[in-house]
Amino acid sequence: MAKPLSESGRASLLRDQKNTDSTIDNGATYTQLSFLARVVTARPQERHRESFLRGLDYLLQAQYPNGGWPQFYPDLSGYYKHITYNDDAMIGVMKLLRDVADAKPVYAFVDRERRDRAASAVEKGIECILKTQVVVNGKRTVWCAQHDEVTLAPAAARTFEVVSLSGGESVEIVRFLMSIKDPSPATIDAIESAITWFEQSQLKGIKWIENGTDRVVVQDPNAGPIWARFYEIGTNRPIFAGRDGIVKYSVAEIEHERRTGYNWYVDGAEKLLQKDYPAWREKYFSRKDAKRQNHR
Repeated sequence: MAKPLSESGRASLLRDQKNTDSTIDNGATYTQLSFLARVVTARPQERHRESFLRGLDYLLQAQYPNGGWPQFYPDLSGYYKHITYNDDAMIGVMKLLRDVADAKPVYAFVDRERRDRAASAVEKGIECILKTQVVVNGKRTVWCAQHDEVTLAPAAARTFEVVSLSGGESVEIVRFLMSIKDPSPATIDAIESAITWFEQSQLKGIKWIENGTDRVVVQDPNAGPIWARFYEIGTNRPIFAGRDGIVKYSVAEIEHERRTGYNWYVDGAEKLLQKDYPAWREKYFSRKDAKRQNHR
């Protein structure tokens, strides 16, 4: 983002302004806004401030009434319109909006009306997260990487991103819920349920490694826990798919291009279980006990 623009690069960007493919995918938009806010705070210029505010207004406008954010806006074609947790898109937006709402120093230049709108958007986003947590056999589990923007049901995206429970994106969703200062009983239940699912879904004794030009699963009794990127809803079996969209139960069965070009196994939940969650329980329940003592 700090790379100086050439004249041809500047001209290309100006031509692209007419496009409607603005996105929050892969850290886009909210990352640039975070950077721009720091520029404004360090060396205030009105054009930089106005640019940040236009981007902030874009994020607020893109939110659905149900609290979710689409991957692209205003282009809502295909899977772009789904509520998108994939690559932590929606969570990234909500973190920025929460910092704006809390008037963090780097966002102190944002007006009160926008801060209030940001706070409201975060609350709606939390409601959406709670409503989209997938329930299987009466028990809350985790989330799909995308959810239907109308029904809130788990939804597919690209052909190899099938309807499933996400062992990857669900980690940051839980971390966001744990960062809420005064969580509701519903939020606490969502956290505890997701943690239970992560504990039950960890895979031990295997490693996901690069083997020359391939990526393979190998047996290793000393390997730490990992999780599949996708789990089948109902059976909770790890699932994989190539560009044909056909579900397989072994990553070795999908084509080489997809096998090597996607993170089919992830380990982010290990820190969640071993450090983040215990720290949250200690902090939250000690604070809760202290409140009880004060009310006696």
